[in-house]
Amino acid sequence: MLRLPRVVRQTLTLQKSHQLSRFYAKDVRFGADVRALMLQGVDILADAVAVTMGPKGRNVILEQSWGSPKITKDGVTVAKGVELKDKFQNIGAKLVQNVANNTNEEAGDGTTTATVLARAIAKEGFEKISKGANPIEIRRGVMMAVDAVKEKLKNMSKPVTTPEEIAQVATISANGDLAIGKLIADAMKKVGRDGVITVKDGKTLYDELEVIEGMKFDRGYISPYFINSSKGAKVEFQDALVLFSEKKNQQCADYHSCFGTREQPKEATSHYS
Repeated sequence: MLRLPRVVRQTLTLQKSHQLSRFYAKDVRFGADVRALMLQGVDILADAVAVTMGPKGRNVILEQSWGSPKITKDGVTVAKGVELKDKFQNIGAKLVQNVANNTNEEAGDGTTTATVLARAIAKEGFEKISKGANPIEIRRGVMMAVDAVKEKLKNMSKPVTTPEEIAQVATISANGDLAIGKLIADAMKKVGRDGVITVKDGKTLYDELEVIEGMKFDRGYISPYFINSSKGAKVEFQDALVLFSEKKNQQCADYHSCFGTREQPKEATSHYS
């Protein structure tokens, strides 16, 4: 076997590690040229999202890595589907994507409007910075304007109370679909403002509303040995007794006195402490 000398092997190792370090190097750039590229990314994403605005907004077709293309009119969904080849343009697009995502998490709607406003703020801000304005002062002015607009909107707003008003708001969020708006209003009427409404894909051609009475706790079974359903990893009991305790019990012996008072030996018991 041919073996290289020790000095040669060390040289090859150093060259290899040097190449790896250069492969992961960052491209650091400054100035108006980079801001212009970022603003181009903002414009590309905002143009794609803005066409969905309002009752006459158009649909957008998104290519997916798996399955058929997706047709949507939801602003945040369109924003998430934008990925630009130029990395500096993509940075600008990602900034506006964050605006749409935050709006969706906080309000659940209005992502298209938030995207259009973000584009306008970015354009004006970049223009003022190019003319020598202080970025910190620009941000302070933007936040002052936000506070003023919020106060004005608060004075203009009114609470939504009646089922008809809830149906109107739901219809707007459903892109003008009266049937879905009425279905959401019925769900709100039955479960109340503090109720939990879950939307799932149906297996039929019709929209359905199912109301499940009771309460929901964000907890599951502590052991898979409790599974008693053949329809998956579920634990199902009918008319189970429920034990509530203010104490933190650690041993099974703490429950013996409670379990012994049950009238039906086969009746299941759930415990919450």
